Amino acid sequence: MNQVKILIIVPLTLFVILGLSLTSSAAQPYVLNVQQVKDGLDKVSDPLQKGFVLVDVRTPEEHQEGFIPGTDFNIDYRELPQRYRDLEAKLEDHIVVYCQTGHRSNIAANTLMELGYKHVYNVEGSMNAWQEAGYAVEHPR
Repeated sequence: MNQVKILIIVPLTLFVILGLSLTSSAAQPYVLNVQQVKDGLDKVSDPLQKGFVLVDVRTPEEHQEGFIPGTDFNIDYRELPQRYRDLEAKLEDHIVVYCQTGHRSNIAANTLMELGYKHVYNVEGSMNAWQEAGYAVEHPR
């Protein structure tokens, strides 16, 4: 598979242009690294205007141990087929999923693609890579 560098324009957000490194073929999720996610989160002052839905697909217990700031939902990847409507996302919305290592989020991303979502991104290395990069982790209040 070829790696392609593209620009994505997300309307009505401060998260306007993001350079993405994509591993792509028809009906497969895109892959983001943690730096790209961090850059996207840092571009906006209001996390609600980031231009994508950020979903932690780990268990609720793992989520309680800490999550990426700006996370919108925690839905265990095994529950996505039943709970995807909780995301309140349109099929054209951008959805970024992460877990602990990237394995479960890859399954979750494929599940969302099978459900018809067109712009689904798996975070490579997920929470482990986020923490190894030294980025802040948020804890539930």
